[in-house]
Amino acid sequence: MNGNNVTDAARKPRIAVLFGGRSSEHAVSCVTAAGVLGAIDRDKYDVIPIGIAKTGQWVLPQGDVSQWSLSGGALPEVQPGDATVALAEIGGEHQLIVAAPDQVPTELGQVDVVFPLLHGPFGEDGTVQGLLELSDTRYVGAGVLASALGMDKHFMKVVFESAGLAVGPYVAVTDRQWQSEPEGVRSRVEALGFPVFVKPARAGSSMGISKVDRVEDLDAAIEEARRHDPKLVIEAGIVGREIECAVLEGRGMDAPRTSLPAEIAVAVGDHSFYDFEAKYVDNAASLSCPAELPEGAIEEVRRLAALAFEAIGAEGLSRVDFFYTPEGEWVINEINTLPGFTPKSMYPQMWAATGLNYRELIDELIHLALNRRTGLR
Repeated sequence: MNGNNVTDAARKPRIAVLFGGRSSEHAVSCVTAAGVLGAIDRDKYDVIPIGIAKTGQWVLPQGDVSQWSLSGGALPEVQPGDATVALAEIGGEHQLIVAAPDQVPTELGQVDVVFPLLHGPFGEDGTVQGLLELSDTRYVGAGVLASALGMDKHFMKVVFESAGLAVGPYVAVTDRQWQSEPEGVRSRVEALGFPVFVKPARAGSSMGISKVDRVEDLDAAIEEARRHDPKLVIEAGIVGREIECAVLEGRGMDAPRTSLPAEIAVAVGDHSFYDFEAKYVDNAASLSCPAELPEGAIEEVRRLAALAFEAIGAEGLSRVDFFYTPEGEWVINEINTLPGFTPKSMYPQMWAATGLNYRELIDELIHLALNRRTGLR
């Protein structure tokens, strides 16, 4: 697609929905795609689902949308195929083509917007966004830098601190530091006090996260996190309620829009915190929206969420997570530039409670992308 051209009003905008990917969050991305593909307005948009296998191959997935949900019990996965989908310039326009060995490539036509439903590295971290920028293709969501910052919990915190947002105590641990100075790392972590949360710096969906209550369990938690990312962030435990706020880019020069805040509650039992199983498998978490907060606190968290959105230069959508302490203070935990987006995910639920339903939310995100120029902005 040529980013300087206006979509031909005589045809429906063509939306390529991109999902799967190479990260450990492949299955979560598939579940998100099932929600979006099942709700997007087919009368208004021409929709092309494109799956990315764990090998990195782009394919045209076959079968019903429901295969990408968790309804069957097994985690869904995009399978590689004989034919590969690619972006190519044809006749001055960037279009999708399908190429297979010993066959003439097939043109799928011009693409107006890519909707990247990719979670984690190689999709949510600015890599796919860079590819789309190079091809002059409009897409939903944050750009290259904002995506990269939103993926890296270390540099995210650095930016938030510079913007005046309160960030909890933490240490960042690189691969070299852990390999060459393990005692120094342990000392830095002990100085935080226990419990601590050991996290891969660039993973999401609570992949690889462990709560550690004593130093004897620290090494095992670090090695578990390192399975997902050689760089880690280790955070001091914060006493406070977990509050989230959804942010949606404003139209034109309008300020970002914020939802009513919501509170996460995790059922007692096997989940001591909001981990992957609590989120996606056991349905052990519930959302209260709007959260029961003083009116002034609600106004403040919405202001802080918009500030965080603008601090990293986000576009499209983001979910911002906070701790609300017993002293009435707000501590930012993180921003997610591509939050879970099934109908039951926190981000759409918060907007539904604020007056924007799931299909309307998808439509608004596509509208923002269609009206956003490509290149520097």
